[in-house]
This record gives sequence, structure tokens and C-alpha cells, in this order.
Amino acid sequence: MGTERENLRVIAGRYRLESRLGRGGMGVVWRASDLLLGRQVAVKELSVDPSLPEEESRSQRERTLREARAVAQLEHPNIIVVHDVVEDDERPYMVMELIEGSSLADRISSDGPLDAAEAARMGVALLGALRRAHGAGVLHRDLKPANVLVSDEGRVVLTDFGIARVEGATTLTENGSFVGSPEYTAPERMSGARTGPESDLWSLGALLCTALSGESPFHRDSLGGILHAVVSAEIHPPDEAAPILPVVRGLLERDPDRRLGSAQAERMLRAFLDTGRTPPVPPGPATSTRRDVQERQPVTAPPRIPSPARPLPLSARRALIAAALVAAMAGAGVSAAALLMRGGGDNGRTPPPTSSVPRTSPGTSPPTSPTPTVTGTRSPTSTVDATLSPDRPPRIP
Repeated sequence: MGTERENLRVIAGRYRLESRLGRGGMGVVWRASDLLLGRQVAVKELSVDPSLPEEESRSQRERTLREARAVAQLEHPNIIVVHDVVEDDERPYMVMELIEGSSLADRISSDGPLDAAEAARMGVALLGALRRAHGAGVLHRDLKPANVLVSDEGRVVLTDFGIARVEGATTLTENGSFVGSPEYTAPERMSGARTGPESDLWSLGALLCTALSGESPFHRDSLGGILHAVVSAEIHPPDEAAPILPVVRGLLERDPDRRLGSAQAERMLRAFLDTGRTPPVPPGPATSTRRDVQERQPVTAPPRIPSPARPLPLSARRALIAAALVAAMAGAGVSAAALLMRGGGDNGRTPPPTSSVPRTSPGTSPPTSPTPTVTGTRSPTSTVDATLSPDRPPRIP
């Protein structure tokens, strides 16, 4: 049981919760003291809704433990460090390093977009983190500005692996829904066709656009509009992305098998930082991340972005049908994760527009946005309750 000491709660007989850094839909993040080692840490406390059935409550606890297991095995300077996982009064807690800084989303909101060199350096750091995760078979699945921390010293940290999955696991839940942030979700994940390392790289391409311009290229006023933009509309990277445009276009290739791989993207960004110019994507071997991790036969074609005039892939057409059904039936809520940051906390700040998606359905007004979540809490996700079965796709005329 947690104990009260001078109005401060101590959990597992070791971690004293001292101040709340922030609160979100999946829990609370506390600044805490490790009484055994005498250091400051961040403790993520999972919210437990007493009205939930026992099975669902247990599922929540398992999600937190899954996040901890996924991240604890990844040692990389650009991935959040998980120190410990404990349970207290049948409630799980995850103990992490405390990052003194802010999220990329908050930084863009307060200071404006990044310049090309700064975005390229951040891209290199995140590519390194993703390569480490993908090499261990772990997919992030919710890479977006709210889940990237920037410390006061400039360290870039990828966090909130709350919906991470081991490679090969299905994207869709049993009821046909998927989790993620639609503006940063790859088209193949939108359709439920597949998910893999390439899907995280699409998210990185969208994130770089947001970092450079302040807004995702797939931002729209409705969920249906976002889905259409992701799966079929012509992609218009912002003008600010021009210095690293070959990388952005390569990452935003809709065909995951032709998408720019992490190793090639990193080499191109490093070349830009060294010379001020980004080399074009070389023709020849395909550069998908699967080929970065496992050598396969090359495909001779440079990355491309299909125009709207070309016939959409079957998976994209499935996603459009899913989008129409979703718009007609129920919306999806997306909340932005806040961060472990000094002076952050539960101050009621609204997350930046790039990390939230309005939920609308015909004849109703948009619902109130959910409370922003915090770094260390489970990733903010949207749940699109499509009625399509991933095993039995709709028949396309």
C-alpha cells in the first residue's frame, strides 16, 4: 500500500510522489523521489476507473506493463529510460527518467517551427531511436510531436511507447478498431492491411513536415478529411521542407515497399547537415526499413508519391470506405500527450492542433476535447470503430 508522509504518498515503500507534472486520459505523471537511490524520477500512475468491468480494468494494467516491457529492453540515448515497474494497491506504476524540458509539440506551439538544420538533427536522432526499436522487433505506432521530448540540453527523446507492438502483431483490435493519431498514421495502417517499421517512418515524414511548418500536411477539419488526405489526396509537403525535400518525399511514399528506409534517410540527412544539400534518392535498390533490418532482393525504382489520377491501391480504397462508415457512424477521439517537463504539469494547456483531431458525426456538434495526456502516460490514441473486418475486406467495384 502507498503511505502518506508529510502529505506525500510513498508507493512500493520507495518512490515518494511529490508533485503532479500532468494528467491525461490514461493516467497521471508525477515528479517523484527515489528514496533508495536518492534521485529524481518520473512516475506514471495508471488511471483505474472503478466503474469498469474487471476484465477491462485488467486490460488497462496489462497495457502499462506492455509499455514498460517494450521500452525497458531498448537502450538508446534517444529513447526514454525505464527504471522500474511496480504495483501498489493493485495499481501499476512505471518509473522513468525525468526529462527536464518540453515536448516538440509544446515547443512548436510556443516558439514556432524549427529551421531545416534543426529538423534534420532531430530526424537523425529519431531515426537512430527507431532503428534500435525496429531492430528489437518493437514498433512505436504513435510517433508525433507530442511524443518527442527535447531536454533543456537539446537531447531528443522518443517516449510514450504506450501502443507499441511487437512486429507482426495485428494493427486492428478484435472489434475492428485501430489505435494511433490519424494525422501521423500510415495509409497501410489506416486500412488495416499491415503494419511494420515502414509505418513508423511515414509518421516521421509527417512529423518533419510539422516541425518545419507548424502543421501536419494531413491536418483537416474532420476525421474523414484526414483519412482522405492520408490515403488518396495529393501530398503537398510545406515549402519549408524544400531543403530536405527528397527525404520527406521518400518517407511519405504511400507504398510501404517503396518507402525510404531508415538507414538511407539518415545518410541523406547527415549529408545535408555536412554539405547544406540533400542528395536525391538514388535509383536502384528499394530502401524500405525491412531491407535495413533484413537484406532482401532489391527493387529498382526510386520512391514516388502517386498522384490522385492514378488508381488507388486496394488497401487505400478500403480505408476510404472505412472513413465513410466512420464519418456516418461515430467519430474518433484523439488526445495529445503532454510531457515530463519542468514547470509543466496540469495547467490546463490545450495541446497544439497537430495532435488532436475533431470528432464529428452528421447532425451533431463536435464533442469537447479530452483532457490532454502527459508523457509517461499511455500514448494518446484514436479508436476508429470501423465495421469492416480486417479478414473480410469490402468488395470494391
